[in-house]
Amino acid sequence: MTKPAERVRRERFSTSIRRLKGFWSLYKTSRIGMFGLSLIFAFIVVALASPWIAPYDPRALVGGPFQPPGDGHVLGTDQVGRDIYSMLLWGSRISLMVGLLASAFSVAIGTAIGLLSGYFRGPIDSILMRITDLFITLPSIPLMLILASLLGRSVWNIIFVIAITGWTSTARMVRAQTLSIKERPYVEAARSVGAKDSQIMFRHILPNIIPLIFANAIVGIVNAILNESGLSFLGLGDPTKPSWGQILRYANEAGAMATGRLWFIIPPGICIMLITIGFAFSSYSLDHILNPRLRERKG
Repeated sequence: MTKPAERVRRERFSTSIRRLKGFWSLYKTSRIGMFGLSLIFAFIVVALASPWIAPYDPRALVGGPFQPPGDGHVLGTDQVGRDIYSMLLWGSRISLMVGLLASAFSVAIGTAIGLLSGYFRGPIDSILMRITDLFITLPSIPLMLILASLLGRSVWNIIFVIAITGWTSTARMVRAQTLSIKERPYVEAARSVGAKDSQIMFRHILPNIIPLIFANAIVGIVNAILNESGLSFLGLGDPTKPSWGQILRYANEAGAMATGRLWFIIPPGICIMLITIGFAFSSYSLDHILNPRLRERKG
């Protein structure tokens, strides 16, 4: 590697570090954002540590049916004697994994389609946008139910179903930003010196829309967690892997609400609420940081 190339790489790295420091200095001034980030971090720690902090195997029958909290079971047991607290801890792994991976895949699909559509225009734009319009017009919940039923009860199938139905908003956003950025002078200058289309897209356009993509991905995580909980509650989740939606399904089947066994219902509901609040607050703060108009209005 030549010295000029090394110098350019070092300058890019130092610029990235300065941008990250500037972003963090703005983010940590938001109390809402820091509270949301704290919630997310807490759930990630619990998810990673669940094999060591869960007192029982979440699938093992370790007590009598419907034991109330106490006697070695912090949140009691379900209708067959499984420890609800252990199921809750292990469920955080599935809910977070589905949320993160489904959002990542849907954002990747939407970014690729939006970037190609906005940059090349013409027939490619027409075809990709008609496909996007088709997915937008289809009702997402019935489509997810149909796909999940056809593919079978698996965590990876749930991730695929959520990703394949959740990329349209990202595609629209990326396309709009690409149409705007591709007309800017520095892109025209790169094109005039013979830069390839792939170089322009990935070196000049994509880096400028990554912050917006990241903010959109945070919202996608919230939707993915809620969708996974809904599909698991309806019996379409993986029965061998506990999740918060699965716990609520067991509680519903056992009539926990009618019999007053609230320890079976409230904890998973609170976990779903807190993790969605965490990501929602983080997304709110990101919007204010990445959108100068919102930041000025706040100031």
